Amino acid sequence: MGTAIMDHFRSYSWLKRMLFVIAALTFISSSFLFLTPPGENIRIFLAKTVITTQHRDWAWIFVGAERRDQLVLEVQNLTEINSMEKQNLQAVKYNKDRSMESLVKVEDISGQFWKGKKMYVYDPRTIRVMVPAKQGEGERITSMVERTGAVAGVNGGGFNDPDGLGNGFAPIGAIMSGGEILYTDQEGSIPQHIVGFTKEGTLIIGKYSINELLKLNVTDAVSFYPRVIANGKPLITSGDGGWGRAPRTAVGQKADGTVIFIVIDGRQTHSVGATLKEVQDLFLAEGVINAGFLDGGASSEMVYNNELITKPSSRYGERRLPSAFLVFDHPEEVKVENVWKGLTTIDPGGAYDHPEFLKEQAEKKAKAPKTTPTPKPTATATPTPSVKPESSSDTTGKNGASNPPSGANGGTAKPSPSVKPETSPSASPNAGNQQGNGSTNTGAGAGSATGGTSSGASAEPKPSTAPANTTVPAGQQQGQSGTGNAPSGAPSPTPKAN
Repeated sequence: MGTAIMDHFRSYSWLKRMLFVIAALTFISSSFLFLTPPGENIRIFLAKTVITTQHRDWAWIFVGAERRDQLVLEVQNLTEINSMEKQNLQAVKYNKDRSMESLVKVEDISGQFWKGKKMYVYDPRTIRVMVPAKQGEGERITSMVERTGAVAGVNGGGFNDPDGLGNGFAPIGAIMSGGEILYTDQEGSIPQHIVGFTKEGTLIIGKYSINELLKLNVTDAVSFYPRVIANGKPLITSGDGGWGRAPRTAVGQKADGTVIFIVIDGRQTHSVGATLKEVQDLFLAEGVINAGFLDGGASSEMVYNNELITKPSSRYGERRLPSAFLVFDHPEEVKVENVWKGLTTIDPGGAYDHPEFLKEQAEKKAKAPKTTPTPKPTATATPTPSVKPESSSDTTGKNGASNPPSGANGGTAKPSPSVKPETSPSASPNAGNQQGNGSTNTGAGAGSATGGTSSGASAEPKPSTAPANTTVPAGQQQGQSGTGNAPSGAPSPTPKAN
């Protein structure tokens, strides 16, 4: 019986055999994914991974729309719960007597599905938040490092990222540098997701208002989440953290003050990405007592000695970003200008003004084959041949001569001019956006997960006064954005990684 079936199968053409094999594999894999408990776990994992990207809506393919919305809510609730515990600032006891072999040390790290870098910063007071040099556009970290003379740096907080092609100049949450509030989209009494450092060098992670940060002597900070270690306790105690695998950027601090930055590549063949719990476990193995994520996804990167030492997942390489944590030999000499000062509106950019995207589209247009239209003959009158005496040898003019078609176009058709892409409405900082990573894009994704209007530049650093919200010009707003969700006083949406 089996032999007869195989002989019958061999009699099929190669196309019929291939289609049969594809149909069989589809049936088997679908049955496994939708009819077995392990298959259900795989579908949930894939859905969580998609939820932390810019395309969270597509998670319904794996679990359905209702279950997708439930997973999003679970992640949001867990993020809020883990951010509420206040930090014990006395837990860090700086080892001031140890000899410093170097300012920083960088090591390679890897896991089953990922590769990345780990950077030790032995004096946290050398870490400063840096922002772009000019208004209207974010700045790549390699450019920030070269411009300021920094030793090293990693990406910072999340930002509004339309189409994953934002200009990196519309931050989400708060940005502080050198004790100055450079940007905030919340009134001073509203708690926000914060990753920052006090004047003494203590890492602060959790939900704090601007007023609280000033009282705690926080000098440098950005906004992102989630928090994964609080006062020595791991916050992910079951599962993988709920955000799937993605590129990650995270920061933690040991009890002796040493700061550890971790950047993991993702969404590439050499490195798929890490889960939140895998990063938490890396920190726990180092004795870290407080840790959380910065923007992830396509924003994740590390620069050391003027060299980009990780591989960002963005197809255009390094992204333009609104903030970064840089390490300096002489941090007291660093001057950071507030590029958002005086702005009432902030354009987050998008496909319509992204230089690499526009260049790519122009190249595709130039390479497109040019088609020559086939001329359509025009009806013409057939001339009447002149009558000649009959001759056995002369047949000229019996059929007449036809004139060539008039109006034929022998030229090449010109391609239609490209249409300027429409921009989507820019996401409200409280509605979710990249943080990326993702930025938002997540965590580290933050935001690395997935509108309203974009918030504008903050007022002068007076936390008691609510900063004026700014809006994105009509036609350039976006409902769903870049690297992740915006941290806010309200329950924060899951960050999308850009």
